[in-house]
Amino acid sequence: MSPDSAPATALAIAATAILGWAAEPDAPRPLVVGLCGAQGSGKSTLAAALADRLTAAGHRTAILALDDLYLPAAERAALARTVHPLLRVRGVPGTHDPERGLALLDRLGQPGPVVLPRFDKATDDRAAPATVAGPFDIILFEGWCVGAAPQAAADLADPVNALEAEADAHGVWRRHVNAALAGPYRALSDRIDRLILLAAPGFEVVHRWRLQQEEALRTLQPEGAGLMDAAAVGVFIQYYERLTRHILTEMPGRADLTLHLDPDRRVIRADSKDISR
Repeated sequence: MSPDSAPATALAIAATAILGWAAEPDAPRPLVVGLCGAQGSGKSTLAAALADRLTAAGHRTAILALDDLYLPAAERAALARTVHPLLRVRGVPGTHDPERGLALLDRLGQPGPVVLPRFDKATDDRAAPATVAGPFDIILFEGWCVGAAPQAAADLADPVNALEAEADAHGVWRRHVNAALAGPYRALSDRIDRLILLAAPGFEVVHRWRLQQEEALRTLQPEGAGLMDAAAVGVFIQYYERLTRHILTEMPGRADLTLHLDPDRRVIRADSKDISR
């Protein structure tokens, strides 16, 4: 989807909230707004539209995508050899570079050029970076597990799907992911000043949403190199299932703004610490 196709209600509600937060007398500069949501929920589309809206309102706005912080394929292959084979696949905490994210959040608030990393999902590796010029007033930090909290140790015991049951029978992978959330990723979460959640109606819609993403990528890359079919997407989203379900249960209680979506990504309710409707 293009930025202009972001649902108007989501854009209007989120933009109003962010402008209000930015106008508070004690608002930090830059204001770091986390934008969390399941795969295919429209985070990137909404972030792009918000950046345009906020910039037009006089706030220089940058976007930092968690996806662009993925470790390169060679480093994930090394993790697969030394920690657990499932870490070869991008997605979960432990497959990003959170320290680089922290450095970028610092740098984007300062004057001068900032080199932003880029990740190419079709090649599953880093792409050529982009350069922007700071300082920025607002940073939109978007990603599927941005701001996520670790699970309780007892909740890791039972597998949530076939991938975990068959490939992580002893829980090594999921404990490593959880430890990353409680460690390096916690520092990233602590840098978020305000948190917005795009809440899917349930994990069941993620397969369709993620498949739609692949179809959109296919229009940009007709040869289809590196893209997944429906069966492959079904396997891929199992890597995300545990934490996605946890986020949908745990995060609405503490997010500054939760936009509850229907299966077509329309906002059916907006809950915030200030208003509910």
